[in-house]
Amino acid sequence: MATKKSPQSDYSESSIRVLKGLEPVKQRPGMYTRTENPLHIIQEVIDNASDEALGGFCKNILVTLNTDGSVSVEDDGRGIPVGMHPEEKVPTVEIVFTRLHAGGKFDKGSGGAYSFSGGLHGVGVSVTNALSSRLEITVWREGGEHHMVFADGDVIEKLKSRSLGREDNKKSGTRVTAWPNPKYFDSPAISQPELQRLLRSKAVLLPGVKVTLLNAKSGDSQTWQYDQGLRGYLMESLAQSSNAEPLIPLFEGEQYANADAEGFAEGEGAAWVVAWTEDGAIVRESYVNLIPTSAGGTHESGLREGLFGAVKSFVEMHSLLPKGVKLLPEDVFARVSFVLSAKVLDPQFQGQIKERLNSRDAVRLVSTYTRPALELWLNQHVEYGKKLADLVIKQAQNRLRSAQKVEKKKSSGVAVLPGKLTDCESSDISRNELFLVEGDSAGGSAKMGRDKEFQAILPLRGKVLNSWETERDRLFANNEIHDIAVAIGVDPHSKTDTIDFSGLRYGKICILSDADVDGSHIQVLLLTLFFRHFPQLIDRGNICIARPPLYRVDAPARGKKPAQKIYALDDGELEAIEDKLRKDGVKDSAWSISRFKGLGEMNAEQLWETTMNPDTRRLLPVSLGNFDLEASENRFNMLMGKGEAAARRAWIEEHGNEAEADI
Repeated sequence: MATKKSPQSDYSESSIRVLKGLEPVKQRPGMYTRTENPLHIIQEVIDNASDEALGGFCKNILVTLNTDGSVSVEDDGRGIPVGMHPEEKVPTVEIVFTRLHAGGKFDKGSGGAYSFSGGLHGVGVSVTNALSSRLEITVWREGGEHHMVFADGDVIEKLKSRSLGREDNKKSGTRVTAWPNPKYFDSPAISQPELQRLLRSKAVLLPGVKVTLLNAKSGDSQTWQYDQGLRGYLMESLAQSSNAEPLIPLFEGEQYANADAEGFAEGEGAAWVVAWTEDGAIVRESYVNLIPTSAGGTHESGLREGLFGAVKSFVEMHSLLPKGVKLLPEDVFARVSFVLSAKVLDPQFQGQIKERLNSRDAVRLVSTYTRPALELWLNQHVEYGKKLADLVIKQAQNRLRSAQKVEKKKSSGVAVLPGKLTDCESSDISRNELFLVEGDSAGGSAKMGRDKEFQAILPLRGKVLNSWETERDRLFANNEIHDIAVAIGVDPHSKTDTIDFSGLRYGKICILSDADVDGSHIQVLLLTLFFRHFPQLIDRGNICIARPPLYRVDAPARGKKPAQKIYALDDGELEAIEDKLRKDGVKDSAWSISRFKGLGEMNAEQLWETTMNPDTRRLLPVSLGNFDLEASENRFNMLMGKGEAAARRAWIEEHGNEAEADI
């Protein structure tokens, strides 16, 4: 029975606190930026200057490390607009620095300020302002100089303007000087090597733009301006990291969609330079609209897919592949160094710090342009193509030898696999995946949509037994649990048992159920099984939940963006997609929404693209999170125990609205 709380803990209207302006950033800075040091909030300002250069409006970017600990970023672009905003009735420059989700990058139409920019979050320089004890902004624009000052995100000196003299009246640009507030960061010092690397990469990606770093304390300055662009950058990086010579000449190119391109917006595309080396360090850098994506993402997946498709085609055309050897993408990609710069009209990043690109269309975008170009080049230079094929085939043979060594360690007593298991071909346990799929119809779509090389499918009929109070020796009386255990190759066990995992057949065991209440119930029953009887699989990170979408939005073409099929995980994502379409000027009646009642309604191609493709899916690893083992066991016992109905009911009455977030 729930205990009665004191009046002081009442949950009433006054308990709801609305964070206004920049308060959310100050409360949770880690949600908006890296907090190791202030580099990322300075990068937001540098990115704004880079976007001006990307649009062709800026030729010089100067970053100054001042003696008082502040950092200045100055460009000779158009200057941030300073006039009164037509809706908000305050200077536009003030809105840019004090409002989240405000900026010129939301307007992607043909008349927008930025066709291609670093993102759509609109929380860039406003985060810089929120986390700085002081910030000064000077704008030169339309024959005037405009200046204003902020402290802790608030205006302390309103916008002041003065006319420039005749010799300066054509000057334009922006200078932002920020004093990062040390209380928000682990260290107040910006990493010099990281800053230098960032600025050098901007120069590489912006041909003809001069990028300068000035240290006012020491008087030292560095300037980067690359004539060779990506090629020069990669060759210099390889020389510095390993001095390794490329096996064949660099593969480089760039291609962007024209107005007639089907499925892509005009101007979308990529520039790339790729090197294969036999030894030494690997250099891999990628960017989206000049934003460094250190964690990679879908554009890198597109490059991998394009390179693999081209090399595989060449090898097959010239009959170079030895008998019994099958090429995989990692064989082609293992010794690849590259610099990739993608242009995506509407980039979707993972988190505000934009370390990883999540846009699904970027896989097809980059692979569509890189594969034909490499295929053509290899067939024009067959001698180099054969040298590359030798390297790739050696990688595949080494992989196969490693897998065979693992096979020999396994015990000879092999259980008969379940008849309804559709197994994969690969024997590489670290790569193999097993999908536990709700229902036979969904299992059929999954079988057709999977990559049979490394993905196995086990359809489950009905709901799995609640095994929380089932004794271990009675588990196999249930057919579904028996099939799961045999397919996985690991016997039921406890937290403290010594288990031989050499029989484990899959590195990832993925629960794939409908995105509705019944699907969530099946997830809980399977998680109960693994937590109670296979807990060490959770500890090892083998258990995951696949997250299929609940909705598909068919959006019409708008501005430069072609018609799209956009998938939404839940109601919250659907609402965000609809808001974005409205901002793009699309009428509510112009898009249609389809709701997937179950996985069986998705065809094989849709299921692959949204839920099974490692490059574009959303897979949630299962772990204990903030709970310790005892707390987790108590929670499961209350939720799944047969004699806990009263406690369960009391808990649901008190916390039912929080259940999804709390479990």
